[in-house]
Amino acid sequence: MNRLAGATSPYLLQHADNPVDWWPWCDEAFAEAKRRDVPVLISVGYAACHWCHVMAHESFENEQVGALMNDDFVSIKVDREERPDVDAVYMTATQAMTGHGGWPMTVFATPDGTPFFCGTYFPRANFVRLLQSVATAWRDQREEVLRQGAAVVEAIGGAQAVGGPTAPLDAPLLDAAAANLAGEYDTTNGGFGGAPKFPPHMNLLFLLRHHQRTGDPRSLEIVRHTAEAMARGGIYDQLAGGFARYSVDAHWTVPHFEKMLYDNALLLRVYTQLWRLTGDPLARRVARDTARFLADELHRPGEGFASALDADTEGVEGLTYAWTPAQLIEVLGEEGGRWAADLFTVTAEGTFEHGTSVLRLARDVDDVAPEIRARWQQVVGRLLTARDNRPQPARDDKVVAAWNGLAITAIVEFQQVVALYASPEDDDANLMEGVVIVADGAMRDTAEHLATVHLVDGRLRRVSRGGAVGAPAGVLEDYGCVAEAFCALHQLTGEGRWLTLAGGLLDTALEHFAAPGGAFYDTADDAERLVTRPADPTDNATPSGRSALIAGLVAYTALTGETRYREAAEVALGTVAPIVGQHARFTGYAATVGEALLSGPYEIAVATDDPTGDPLVAAAHRHAPPGAVVVAGRPDQPGVPLLADRPLVDGRSAAYVCRGFVCQRPVTSVEELIAELG
Repeated sequence: MNRLAGATSPYLLQHADNPVDWWPWCDEAFAEAKRRDVPVLISVGYAACHWCHVMAHESFENEQVGALMNDDFVSIKVDREERPDVDAVYMTATQAMTGHGGWPMTVFATPDGTPFFCGTYFPRANFVRLLQSVATAWRDQREEVLRQGAAVVEAIGGAQAVGGPTAPLDAPLLDAAAANLAGEYDTTNGGFGGAPKFPPHMNLLFLLRHHQRTGDPRSLEIVRHTAEAMARGGIYDQLAGGFARYSVDAHWTVPHFEKMLYDNALLLRVYTQLWRLTGDPLARRVARDTARFLADELHRPGEGFASALDADTEGVEGLTYAWTPAQLIEVLGEEGGRWAADLFTVTAEGTFEHGTSVLRLARDVDDVAPEIRARWQQVVGRLLTARDNRPQPARDDKVVAAWNGLAITAIVEFQQVVALYASPEDDDANLMEGVVIVADGAMRDTAEHLATVHLVDGRLRRVSRGGAVGAPAGVLEDYGCVAEAFCALHQLTGEGRWLTLAGGLLDTALEHFAAPGGAFYDTADDAERLVTRPADPTDNATPSGRSALIAGLVAYTALTGETRYREAAEVALGTVAPIVGQHARFTGYAATVGEALLSGPYEIAVATDDPTGDPLVAAAHRHAPPGAVVVAGRPDQPGVPLLADRPLVDGRSAAYVCRGFVCQRPVTSVEELIAELG
């Protein structure tokens, strides 16, 4: 009996018709394993995962394999995005046993959840042999199996330990982190490391803030080079915008085609901030089109942003996205097709599979003659229309609280920067205005969904789908990312409601997730008990729960002046500081927040009757130091602490700048404000 038909997870629903007697993660499944005296097989993946699909087709859809699983195991299917706590525990076990991890993740455990054998993808023949071997070992070598499980639990308990060494995350440590990243930087291709190469969004955010604080030209050059290399590569969708999860090579040519919400939200922040600091036209275009991708492709009206677009289309990777020269000619004609093939590096040999190529941008299109830009835009439009008639990848439409928080923060920052640079004279002014309108609507819709659907009795739930909230409790990253998002929305709208909601989330996190020494666990003290309680301080594909919460605490303190939140942030950041100094690539968000704390962060309040058009507001956003908060509006608005007791000056708008709870005199001119922020 397969029990996945009623799941909210699209990943679990993909397996609802398997000949495997799947259980969702639940106490009843482990009770059944204990009753039958058989081991548990825990299979963890996610809907957009290519190799998860491959293992499903090869093994889980096979009647003979299903019979083996049903006879000798209780099989549990887990969506890692829906249950990151379960994933974290067993991924740590997998890494401890094999030296690496990934998805699909395959774990064999005792009926109490203790893992004793772990792996990732197994071809069908290997998987069949493994099933037979584990079943035999469980029957004939039970004591050895149990000893192995106890050793694994001891190992992963140490890996998730809290209460270790601490240190202040000060300027020398952040300078060392930037130098560490510069030493690992790929000077040829941009980014860090070799294949597969992932977009290093959080490291780039840190380096941008580091450059702002120190003026270090190397940090800015790393960001500019990497941002341009990714934007011209196949990892970026040259027709519709949006980034794929990673490149299978070291030079951004061929992506793993899934598009994740969290990557695109974080990369939107990178390109937006690069645009803000430099005015770079490529950064402007990529920020605009990434915001449009989020609003058009991932937003679900009345809900929030979907998690991902699949890597496969009808079981084939890249089917939607790859092109041959002949296909370009078919759409654009002989001359147009050859021009496009040259521009997008589409060759007869191909850069992908079966002679196809992933579109890459061979030359600049942002700072060229108007007629060339017009031709490029026309070609993009025609190719996109043709591509829309191809089969399209599936969408994982569950709404994940943390990732939606990341998207809200990114869109708020994008809108703030558009207000600085957008001009009616721009050749794409209408397009930019349209993107802002739809992105703003999607962002506000999402915030309402999080506040009214995901927040249940004062506690966050992790996921929803189809407007209905799921059962999994929110983890630390949900509280941190959503609190930071609500702080950002408070700054954009001047509405006190969002700040109140952020404070409530932070209070809950401080009460229920606290760990010894000022650290935090990833699960609440009243959450389901797992074989260990995860507490990962490192930033990986998304900010760690700890880094995300620290970011929310820092922003909330700056907006309210309530110092206990800053104190909690500083102590928690100290628990990550030793890792920042040694492993900068895996602490990018922590270092980003560290730069904000080192900067102040600045608190900028602009008392004005025109919060959207006042030049003081524009100057505040344009010259804001790292992590600064900016609030503009009429003095003494209810629920807006930064505007309390801050009147206009002689009837004119006035900017009030504070740093570290020390305030300067109000200024009324842009020049004076820039001087105070400089």
